[in-house]
Amino acid sequence: MLSLITYIGEKYFADETEKLREYEIATEVFDRSKNTFNSGEDAIVRVEAHRLRKRLKKYYDTDGQDHAVQFTIPAGSYVPVFSHRVQPQEDGLEDGVEQPEDAESPVEERIEPTPRKKRGRVYVIAAILLVALLVGAGALVIYRQHRRRISASPPTAGNAPIRHASASGPFPQMPLRILAGYKGKPQIDNAGAVWQPDEYYHGGGSWDRPESYGPVRKTSDPLLFQHWREGNFSYDIPLPQGVYDVHLFFVSAQPYANTPSTFNVLVNGKAILPYFDVNMDAMGPDVADERVFRDVSPGPDGVLHLSFTSYTVPASVNAIEIVPGEAHHELPIRIVAQSRAYTDHSGALWEPDDYYSGGYTSETNFAVTETADPELYAAERYGYFSYSIPVDARDQYTLILHFAELYFGPNRPGGGGAGSRVFRIECNGQTLDKGLDIYKSAGSMHALTETFHHLVPTPQGKLNVTFDPIENNATVSAIEVVDEGPQS
Repeated sequence: MLSLITYIGEKYFADETEKLREYEIATEVFDRSKNTFNSGEDAIVRVEAHRLRKRLKKYYDTDGQDHAVQFTIPAGSYVPVFSHRVQPQEDGLEDGVEQPEDAESPVEERIEPTPRKKRGRVYVIAAILLVALLVGAGALVIYRQHRRRISASPPTAGNAPIRHASASGPFPQMPLRILAGYKGKPQIDNAGAVWQPDEYYHGGGSWDRPESYGPVRKTSDPLLFQHWREGNFSYDIPLPQGVYDVHLFFVSAQPYANTPSTFNVLVNGKAILPYFDVNMDAMGPDVADERVFRDVSPGPDGVLHLSFTSYTVPASVNAIEIVPGEAHHELPIRIVAQSRAYTDHSGALWEPDDYYSGGYTSETNFAVTETADPELYAAERYGYFSYSIPVDARDQYTLILHFAELYFGPNRPGGGGAGSRVFRIECNGQTLDKGLDIYKSAGSMHALTETFHHLVPTPQGKLNVTFDPIENNATVSAIEVVDEGPQS
């Protein structure tokens, strides 16, 4: 157990969480062969991770039950999470936390960042945590060595003033897309969707992203992250009765990248993101982060109240998207590995390539067969790469991957055939396909789909799908994610 938690800590503190996958852990921690390890036959990583999770749960249920900060390794993932322990309501949303009478006011001004701390204490941290689990020592020291908490008071729903908009309208045109903090003309994203300048807000201030910060990673639409609203503020939006999918877009501001940076987001007075830390959620600064919530409805007054309250740093948001939804199901997500959106033969819209990290793209002028939508396979993302797809964390999902062998085969530029391209597919550390060979399954220039059911997202609401080359490059042409409903 010591070697496992040491490895997890080492990769986490080195910002190498992409290596916290079953294959890497098996081969680097448990000395399994890189050539022959098969997660379907050897469950060593899952077994040891399960033991560790049970030990953690036992500790926090007993000796560590009073600790304000909890260290966990969520099921379906091997990436550790440090979180404030906030008890949710039965409906999954937490009421605004009451503020003690003698508490100081929440942060309303910018906080100067503390200097970056060295992260070379991995083995000490791992050893301390193991001791904490085995003999009941204070596990809170782990979090304190990782992040020094800034003293501040819990916020309340009342910290963000609520402006009572008219419940009878005028209602905004749906879908509603808002660029927080932006005051110019409407903007059009890569999929052709129109984003409006900031409106429906009350309180806070607007900010523009400095050029010195550099590009925002893991997004094909940087325009969503060039401005933001910050402070204690609310958005009060009149909506027709019904259910909506709400998408909130964030990026960690660099001044807060190395400090505890938490704030709260509430819907109609109930917390949907309590003690939210964008930097930890996105796993780094300058990384696009999107959180998705289904079944959101306006309040009794016919107005959707989105409140952002400061805690250790001023609250912030970069963009807001509100889309009419379906009860108990998030709308399907469709991504094509191309720079432009694509509408298939059934009228479904496929968004341009997004949420990816790593890899390259290429296109072909030759039509793929065995499909009603050959244009869907006209390009590919290839190499070693991953997608971090945001979903509602409460549900489970079906993942449909679309492939075509565009390069290898007797009449293709790469020649070869079966065995020329083999790669592994994983989701949140779980192996979905240990060795996909597209040519062997479908030949060259033929459409191939692989479907995987009952996938559970991370606590951060992400399906982290990794394409890991075994022989030559991995590849994918399009990705679908379909909500199966609440987790059983």
